[in-house]
Amino acid sequence: MSEETQGQGWATAKTLAEALPYIQIYDRETVVIKYGGHAMGEEQVAKLFAADAVLLKMLGVHPVVVHGGGPQISAMLERAGVKSTFVDGLRVTDEATMEVAEMVLSGAINKEIANWITQAGAEADVRGVGLSGKDAKLITVEKVTRTKKDPNSDEERIVDLGFVGEPKKVDPKLIEALIFAEEDYIPVVAPIGVSAKGETYNINADTVAGALAGALGAKRMLLLTDVAGVLDKNGELIRQLSVAEARKAIEDGVATGGMIPKLETAIAAVEAGVEAVVILDGRRPHAMLVELFTEHGAGTLVCE
Repeated sequence: MSEETQGQGWATAKTLAEALPYIQIYDRETVVIKYGGHAMGEEQVAKLFAADAVLLKMLGVHPVVVHGGGPQISAMLERAGVKSTFVDGLRVTDEATMEVAEMVLSGAINKEIANWITQAGAEADVRGVGLSGKDAKLITVEKVTRTKKDPNSDEERIVDLGFVGEPKKVDPKLIEALIFAEEDYIPVVAPIGVSAKGETYNINADTVAGALAGALGAKRMLLLTDVAGVLDKNGELIRQLSVAEARKAIEDGVATGGMIPKLETAIAAVEAGVEAVVILDGRRPHAMLVELFTEHGAGTLVCE
């Protein structure tokens, strides 16, 4: 065995030893992971994500994955010749769009992620289980309404977003049964819910992750995105924000564009009982492990 190979072995052992205090912090704790957007874009990165989720389970953590799929829905709608429109970042969802959204989210993406987890965990028999909010009354939704100012009259008018919902009630019993089972299951949840009348609705995946994390009393929620975290006005990463500081970052324009709803989701999750939410770059291999098991973390932590 070469000195270089021996050196790599010692370095790996040192890393594992340094991670022990953090592994103990998360032992038998629930971590909800929002996985979506460009973080899902490349198959190799997605397979690394699946392997890291399996490693979390093997280390005693209870990972619960909530995924999005906006780019994939847009691509399928384009192939089907269906045009999308957005209001405040939410896709207006008519019946045709809802049909495609459910097919992509609950079908192709959900089962692919669950399968990658099962493949990555084959040796230890860790299994991904694909679900949506329609299963076992997991997510009951109410219809989302938005208002928009009419540029001609300055009056607020209601915009009908179609089959777009937000969680009204989350029943975590099915998820809890899976994560606390004797077998090693990792739930993978598609952001689809059902109304009290039985209608199917599309839900923002960040919102689903926050609502589910609150209902499960998760120790952490990880929002995997395509940026390093919240950046200050100089482009430097902000390592930690209190809820009050996060609100101020939105008010002062420090957080802009897609970061605003992510911070709003983080604030809502913390107020619902999640200990902390971390916004981090899901495109970087092993970002979750760096965040949970090292001193410095990998993104912006939002807490009380």
